Amino acid sequence: MEMHTFKGGVHPPERKELSELFSIETPKTLPKTVSIPLTMGGAPNAPVVKAGDKVARGQVIADAAHPMSIPVHASVAGTVKKIENRIVTGNAEAPCVIIEADGSDSTAFLPPLDPFTWPKADAVKRIRDAGIVGMGGAAFPTPVKLNPPPGTKIEYVLANAAECEPYLTIDQRLMTEKPGRLIDGIAIAMHITGAREGKIALEENKAHLVPVLNQAISDMGQEGNISVVLCRTKYPQGCEKNLVQSLLSREIPAGGLPAHIGCLIQNTATLCAISEAFRDGKPLIDRPLTVSGNGCKTPKNLLLPIGTVVSDLVEGNVIDVSADVAKVISGGPMMGFAMQDAAFPVAKNTSGVLFLTKAEARIFGEGACLGCGRCVDACPCRLTPVLIQRALVAEDLDSALKYGLMDCMECGSCAYSCPTHVKLVQRFKVGKSLLRARQAAEKAQAQAAAAAHAPSQKGGN
Repeated sequence: MEMHTFKGGVHPPERKELSELFSIETPKTLPKTVSIPLTMGGAPNAPVVKAGDKVARGQVIADAAHPMSIPVHASVAGTVKKIENRIVTGNAEAPCVIIEADGSDSTAFLPPLDPFTWPKADAVKRIRDAGIVGMGGAAFPTPVKLNPPPGTKIEYVLANAAECEPYLTIDQRLMTEKPGRLIDGIAIAMHITGAREGKIALEENKAHLVPVLNQAISDMGQEGNISVVLCRTKYPQGCEKNLVQSLLSREIPAGGLPAHIGCLIQNTATLCAISEAFRDGKPLIDRPLTVSGNGCKTPKNLLLPIGTVVSDLVEGNVIDVSADVAKVISGGPMMGFAMQDAAFPVAKNTSGVLFLTKAEARIFGEGACLGCGRCVDACPCRLTPVLIQRALVAEDLDSALKYGLMDCMECGSCAYSCPTHVKLVQRFKVGKSLLRARQAAEKAQAQAAAAAHAPSQKGGN
């Protein structure tokens, strides 16, 4: 097969051998209490339940009327104990619904729906009602993606199965165990958007899955519509900008979306969830994820109710962690979040939880920039991180913007390649926050000035 790739990127140790052979399992014993964030992608939600309410598995517990909102459902049947702020991924406090499971199998699923016989608006509504967001990490509302801006036409549905982050193997296991679900999800997305072709993007370290997927494509009657494409194993192959560049030689414009160049990109787990939402009426209430790292004695791939608190899994011996853990990460090691401890809940976009030893965590002190240019060679967005960094150190936001600060996708390739371990990504995140704050202040000032000079609406002679 032809091999596709992109310019730039890095090759961190893959570490997938730790968990890739373990089938997805649902623990026999799960914590009795879940802590479900009210908002997991999209606009902020408000609770629609209160303490003391009985809820069924799949029942809506939070929602909002905003076009970008996406509902949240109870992942277990039981009683709402409280609604309070808890630490979530990113080490921020966010309101969560605390539910104590009652051990029943009470469900409130949606009725099954044939996705190919309903109008587009109804099909998109089903995906919203199921609370589906991007499960690769960004948690962007899937129904918004499936309803692209006016004037855009989707030609391709790209299944992002690259899974380029080290350690993570959950997408690989989903394709191994449920290839039909993936193909069905792609076919549904193609039908909704009117795309003419679907492509499954695999890195070559998963080439053994090509015959598995091709067989599923044949079994689902999708030959000629959906195909498998191999990409070079290189980080960050799974980022949207790199994926379309590798597969289609197209470039997402600065500030633009994949839809602007005719593409819809969805993560493997998201596409499987779309299939479940139609075929089974199941909302997004369970999260498949990888638990790995050399600080974890029992690497595995798990299917957990959303809201499961990771520390409860450790205390319940579902996960066996060694004493030399130096860092706990929600997500992958390149773009995930280092957590203060394991007391955070699994969310819709939690692709993995890593327990890393000091040797793995690469904890280094920051040195001075050498101006060597390695970050420029590594940047898959073809930016000049060294110039952005220098502008930010000089507190020159305008120059940082000119050098492409807002086009940085924070993949970490520059920081990984830096010989003196300059904290590039952290500095870029702070710079973006400062720039957004300045832009918001300027907008507010302009609105206030416009209001002050607006003609009076009062009548008079």
